[in-house]
Amino acid sequence: MQQPPWMAVAWGELGQSERAGAATNPRIRDYFAEAGYAISDDETAWCAAFVGACLERGGFASTRSLKARSYLDWGSSTAAPEIGAIAVLSRGADPALGHVGFLVGMTNVSVILLGGNQSNAVTVAAFARNRVLGFRTPRPEDVVRPPSGQDIFAAALAHVLEMEGGWSDDPFDPGGPTNKGITLADYAREKGIAVTAQSYAQLKAELRTIPDALVRDIYLERYWRPARCPDLPPPVALMHFDAAVNHGVAGAARMLQEALGVDIDGEIGPITLAAARATLARIALDAYAAIRRRRYRALAHFWRFGKGWLRRVDVTLARASARSAAPQQRAAPSTRSSPRTSTPAQEMQPMPADRTTDFPSIPASETEPATEGKWWGQSMTIWGVLLTAMSTVLPLLGPILGLDLTPELVQRLGQDIVILVQALGGVIGTVLTILGRVRATTLLERRPVRLKL
Repeated sequence: MQQPPWMAVAWGELGQSERAGAATNPRIRDYFAEAGYAISDDETAWCAAFVGACLERGGFASTRSLKARSYLDWGSSTAAPEIGAIAVLSRGADPALGHVGFLVGMTNVSVILLGGNQSNAVTVAAFARNRVLGFRTPRPEDVVRPPSGQDIFAAALAHVLEMEGGWSDDPFDPGGPTNKGITLADYAREKGIAVTAQSYAQLKAELRTIPDALVRDIYLERYWRPARCPDLPPPVALMHFDAAVNHGVAGAARMLQEALGVDIDGEIGPITLAAARATLARIALDAYAAIRRRRYRALAHFWRFGKGWLRRVDVTLARASARSAAPQQRAAPSTRSSPRTSTPAQEMQPMPADRTTDFPSIPASETEPATEGKWWGQSMTIWGVLLTAMSTVLPLLGPILGLDLTPELVQRLGQDIVILVQALGGVIGTVLTILGRVRATTLLERRPVRLKL
């Protein structure tokens, strides 16, 4: 069964957890930013912030509140919830407190939720079914309609025209005569006329009165589309379009790739586009802006135009960042105040699960791929090397030690050892898993382990 759009976002955050001490996980801070809140640490209650961020990124309006029970008034109530439905739970005897998460399964006694702030992390956990206050699903009006491609281009073009200004013929400007950001060379190329001593004066006069429709067509066909802006998230498209106009399409492509951490070849293809969609807009925009500032400072004419160039980056970054938060511009509840004053102290504590679970019905393709390496004892390659070494070396050492060892005998012994180790490992692993599940109270952390053989 196909899951709703916000579930892909939620699964992608699986495993995000609070940082100990004064450190703050920036991903958790972003959950609050999606709802219009700024936090100084990641220990503020964030189950509702997580749900809201996933909804917003999935294209749906959230409650814009940090209170879990605010979702009792969101969408429509349903008595037959499907995977992805929002479940609102009680929390103790206080009618103001609660917990909220996304439904991934149910039993006769439990609901299994994918949620945030569950034992200080984004986890899958089971809760008593009698704690459920309601299940909610979105209404048609909860869908946030994205702006059309024409609207996005129109807004980006208006920004570029403001940044470029009107007529300019600064002798220090390597672009030469320019009007509305269109250089004389661009205008001549559009007209199909070479810039020569004979045509220069006429082309310059025509550039002064270039029609707005032609300006739009030049930006659309020579910058917006060649730079692949229609295929980028709108906030990144704004920054990238502005860079393409100011640095050239190929130069902007290389800067975008550098900001996204992909191979830099100046050609925007599927890998670059996928990285642009997968990277948080705030992170991509900040990196892109820093690269542009660095490039400007390296130019020979920075002494003359540098102040204006840097201001242009700052304004573009601010407007692109505002676009990335566009869904948050809807009117917030009138009761909103700072998270510290609006959230009761009890609700700021992590939500303890009644039972954590590895919920077997979660498709592996919808969770983050594991990055940890496996234990060396599980590697058939290593065992193969060891058996080969034993079969070759021990028969030579046997006579010296007074032992009659043949390669066949050594290999048989080695295979028996492998079977024994694997069997013991399975038994021990099962026992430890059961004990770990019974006794576990905190998340695991990875530490380097050195083995000396």
